[in-house]
Amino acid sequence: MRAEQAPRPEPEAAARLSHWIGGRAVPGEGSRSGDVFDPSTGVRTHQVPVASAADVDAAVRSAAAAFPAWSRTPPVVRARVLFRFRELAEARADLLTRLITSEHGKILSDARGELTRGMEVVEFACGIPQLLKGEITEQVGRGVDAWSVRQPLGVVAGITPFNFPVMVPMWMWPVAIACGNTFVLKPTARPWMRSSTTRRWRR
Repeated sequence: MRAEQAPRPEPEAAARLSHWIGGRAVPGEGSRSGDVFDPSTGVRTHQVPVASAADVDAAVRSAAAAFPAWSRTPPVVRARVLFRFRELAEARADLLTRLITSEHGKILSDARGELTRGMEVVEFACGIPQLLKGEITEQVGRGVDAWSVRQPLGVVAGITPFNFPVMVPMWMWPVAIACGNTFVLKPTARPWMRSSTTRRWRR
């Protein structure tokens, strides 16, 4: 016998979210949007704009404009910025955990574990001044010395999957940022997630 499926609630008026470009909310130029649903109720809670090509270009241009100054920032100063992000995220860990649960559907313990794994990478990136040290070897050949130096690359990007919407991005951007790069994140299209971690970054 097949059980009847409960009817899905009718879509309600939902708050429209924005892209996050250059440290501020940007509504975007695209005409399409995606719905954010609460997995436990099926109720639509937010709408997320789908980026157009112009929106992507704007994000890349913003990251490119920020790169020269950020790449010249001493590694120890970049590490302090990441450490401050860590403090803010830790202080709001319960909020971020509930956000993952409400929009992805994970139980709270799994959501907290995901956040914890991501924060471990932030902590690793806080040690970047030591990790960026180069090497020099004298006399690898007659009159030949060898040396290496680690330098920022420029604008880098991350495209992340649906199953770990917080952890996987945090595997990417903390190290990229700490190394002096600027970063553009293209998150998964499902589930649509709000940009709360980027707001923590702005602070």
